[in-house]
Amino acid sequence: MRVTQSLNQTQFLTAIDALESNISQTQNQVSSGLAFTTPAQDPIAAGAVSNYDQALAQSNQYTANGNSAQSSLQTEESTLTQVQDQLQSLRSLALEANSGTQSSADLSALAQQASQIQSTLLSLANTQNAGGGYIFGGFAAQTQPFAATAGGASYAGDQGSPQVQIAAGQTIAAGDNGDAVFNQIKTGNGSFTVTANAANTGSGLIGAATVSGDASYAGGAYTINFTAANAYQVLDAGSNVVASGTYTSGQAITFAGAQVTLSGAPAAGDSFSVAPSTNQSLFTTVQNLVNAIQTASSGNTGGSTSLNNSIAGALNDLSQAISHTSSVQSSVGDRLNTITTQQSLAVSQQTQLQKSISALQGLNYAGAITTLDTQNTTLSAALQAYTQTQGLSLFKFIS
Repeated sequence: MRVTQSLNQTQFLTAIDALESNISQTQNQVSSGLAFTTPAQDPIAAGAVSNYDQALAQSNQYTANGNSAQSSLQTEESTLTQVQDQLQSLRSLALEANSGTQSSADLSALAQQASQIQSTLLSLANTQNAGGGYIFGGFAAQTQPFAATAGGASYAGDQGSPQVQIAAGQTIAAGDNGDAVFNQIKTGNGSFTVTANAANTGSGLIGAATVSGDASYAGGAYTINFTAANAYQVLDAGSNVVASGTYTSGQAITFAGAQVTLSGAPAAGDSFSVAPSTNQSLFTTVQNLVNAIQTASSGNTGGSTSLNNSIAGALNDLSQAISHTSSVQSSVGDRLNTITTQQSLAVSQQTQLQKSISALQGLNYAGAITTLDTQNTTLSAALQAYTQTQGLSLFKFIS
């Protein structure tokens, strides 16, 4: 093949273009800090980096989810702490009202304080997060969950609890709906309740009520009837006698796995009802206490015995409310600990993924700069050679 000057020129220019392209690529590497910026430059490494990038993006999303859930749960935990404080204050107030030393004016003032606590509890149940959502609304976070009613409060939220994914295969509840927190609270001692008949004429007072020994309360309704001031019978729902005995103030009456302690002096014909615990709203419990104190303050009561028994029932219900909200708060704390643990694991995972990506795609600056210097030197030498070659001709040799 005949090698012409035109062919030499074309080949030389092609080589120059290749050198300039390589220089441009190296300059891009130095400026970006990456060994490659397109898959074509290193297909195998690029594929691995793509997989690592996807894993890193997913881990970062889990971290963001965890941060969001953490914020919501911290707000709930703080709110429940305040709820607990208000319930303890209400319990102290109930004990004060039950002391037997309060005048009608004192009881009226205590009823007012109880009403104020009820309003505070309602406000806490309607707590909003930084985004304006109601933390106890369930999935209906944009709807105010609780509104005051004559009997306590109504609930307009739903029974859902928002779930967020904080790791592969691991989700966590980012909140608790208000129905579960404030409405699903057992009455009495959690197994059964004891109430005095409103028509009682004696001074029998309700005391401790517990499940007896190893036996378990099987449920069912019972009535403790006083056939005389010092004798009682326990009847089941079918009016069958299940227990009877001599009454001693302060001594437990045991039947069907239950123990009920009464004190004072019941009159013949007085009765006390025992029934399985049911779910009751916290706000109903508070309203019942307010009503009992208000009734006593107005003098429309059967005396201190009626007030004592009403407050005793309210105190039992308050104890259940305190225990229930404390249990929810413990659950929130457990979830916060889970998030903290997972976030720590995520940081380690993300650090390792970033190291793997850097090992594959990170640039060796010293090597890249050396390569760039070599490429520039080669290009400069090539251009000089090309210029000198272009100056040669047959006429110069003849002359």
